[in-house]
Amino acid sequence: MKPFSPSRRAFGAASALSAVATAAVFAPGLRAQGSGASPSRVTVAVGGQGVLYHLPLVLADLLGYFKAEGVEVSIRDFAAGALALEAVDRGQADVCAGAFEHTLRRLALGQNYQAVVTMGRAPQLALGVSLRSMPGYREPGQLAGKRIGVSSVGSSTHLAATLLLAREGVDMRRVSFVNVGTGMAAFSALRSGQIHALCHADPIMTVLEQKEGLRIIGDVRSLKSGQDLFGGTMPAGCLYAKQGYIQKNAAQAQALVSAIVHALKWLQTAGPADLVKVVPEGYLLGDRSAYLAAFGRVRETYSTHGAMPDDGVATALRVLIRAQPEIAGMKLDPARTFNPEFVRKARAKYGV
Repeated sequence: MKPFSPSRRAFGAASALSAVATAAVFAPGLRAQGSGASPSRVTVAVGGQGVLYHLPLVLADLLGYFKAEGVEVSIRDFAAGALALEAVDRGQADVCAGAFEHTLRRLALGQNYQAVVTMGRAPQLALGVSLRSMPGYREPGQLAGKRIGVSSVGSSTHLAATLLLAREGVDMRRVSFVNVGTGMAAFSALRSGQIHALCHADPIMTVLEQKEGLRIIGDVRSLKSGQDLFGGTMPAGCLYAKQGYIQKNAAQAQALVSAIVHALKWLQTAGPADLVKVVPEGYLLGDRSAYLAAFGRVRETYSTHGAMPDDGVATALRVLIRAQPEIAGMKLDPARTFNPEFVRKARAKYGV
């Protein structure tokens, strides 16, 4: 078998395609029809658009659900969720698609960010060791003094890696976290020996495991593994924005949420063949079977309706306090970080 060698074109092409052109090529006949009125425009920042973590967002775009709700969405892709959030901070994007715990981090800083729909119920992340860089690896303690790749420090990959390593008794003061971004950058960092281990999302981790000798040593790609690590249901990918933006643009927020809920409903019955007809070829990383295997592994973690899990906010706050103990002494109102009204209307509309 020839060594796996994903091209830069395979990663870049998917991000560059417009929603309309991609839907026409990969999913003829699947686009929903809009009302004909001029759609409002929203820019959504996302960290790693092609990973399965953000699949509901991608589907809502490719299947035409955003346009059907009367909103024209421009998706800007960044190397990590923390960088996507910075784009919203700077006014370069209106809404962020990323990990829910960022709303709590911002609340602790006195900033009011609010999530409006939840896409995932577990972070879909795994931590793996490169057997090429560490051929004699036997146990996590050997990672002391080593470099751990994450999409960026402050992202959900960094938080998950910290918790997974701490559970194994690894001293966090003796490991270095390295920003590696997503896609080709993450592959290259692992292959070149720049990092010894990587915490990332699928399908990247599954492809590396199957093709590049990566050994998975920590896993939160299922509901059970997520509950075991976090002590409850950890809300993962969501759409969130500044509270002021949501209040001023309620109709746009409702359109976004309704489209995501529609995509989540589609995911409940879609088969592998349906998925590969819609998803751009570049997202498959050159290995359709590995992509589908990864999808099968994480599928149960997608929300079925977009609402926040009953224990979701409390679990996320508890997890964040483990990583940032200083938050424990702050007087926070975490309930402010999720607005359930948009999901309620969307669920009534789509019967979920």
